[in-house]
Amino acid sequence: MATRTGCESRSGTEISTALLIPKFTVVEDGAFLADDTMVASYELGGGWIYVAKATVGKRAFLGNSGITQPGRRVPDDGLVAVLSATPHKAKAGSSWLGSPPVRLRRKSTAADVLRTFHPSAQLKILRALVETCRLIPMVVTFAIGLTVLLALQWLAAEVGWVWTALASGVVLLAAGALAGGIAVVAKWLLVGRIRAIEHPLWSSFVWRNEVSDTFVETVAAPWFARAASGTPVMNLWLRALGAKIGRGVWCETYWLPEADLVTLEKSSTVNRGCVVQTHLFHDRIMRMDTVVLEEGSTLGTHCVALPAARIGAGATIGPASLVMRR
Repeated sequence: MATRTGCESRSGTEISTALLIPKFTVVEDGAFLADDTMVASYELGGGWIYVAKATVGKRAFLGNSGITQPGRRVPDDGLVAVLSATPHKAKAGSSWLGSPPVRLRRKSTAADVLRTFHPSAQLKILRALVETCRLIPMVVTFAIGLTVLLALQWLAAEVGWVWTALASGVVLLAAGALAGGIAVVAKWLLVGRIRAIEHPLWSSFVWRNEVSDTFVETVAAPWFARAASGTPVMNLWLRALGAKIGRGVWCETYWLPEADLVTLEKSSTVNRGCVVQTHLFHDRIMRMDTVVLEEGSTLGTHCVALPAARIGAGATIGPASLVMRR
């Protein structure tokens, strides 16, 4: 990967979705870049552009939506938390939270290195086999699209284009229902009911959970979830995935990675772009816990609620906030 993109990436790295300039990025041995991280190799300001190499150190962790600015380095064995920025200078093993970042007291968790940083060849083969199954939801969403086109073509031949245009909404509704149903079935077949527990990175549950999430992202999201956001149908679908949702809940996001661990009580609100984050992955251990929004509480736009977070009744969290455990 490093030679093709120009990014200097070493062995044993885990990179989810990252925005970066490969030529100015170094990801060292054993580093972990979570979802939507930004390794920002340039900055603009005052009519100038500042370009410098950005580095993620050995066995370092850059959390969801975390940022490493040009000229900065996530320290070896260090952590930059969710929605946080990397400090100018940091000692090895230190952890940081916020933007601007402040030192976070945290102890690394001891774990079996064979299940975290140094897996056996057998585990690598097993993971490759399971990860290959991510192709299945891509095939499924393509098949749904093809079916929609064929159905519209058949209607056009049978009843004409005017009636086909009028019936197209019904066809798309049926496709959305099918896509949402497939994601629900996949979730229960692949992982079943999810509980608050820990799993190392190199374990069957983690891989199967990622495949299940791919069904949500590539099948349910484009055909159903994005259009259904903020509707009662969304609440029904999230309940089918295992979430506990009360009456009168407004939920404008489908980003509930482990829906079984989410409770949205009566009249609570989850706004657009929020992530109800029921797991964390630092130290290469997937730690899961519940997230609860009590009656009448509000999670503002583009917020992230971390595992074990609980928002009190009637409380409001402002936009782009990080909600930590109590």
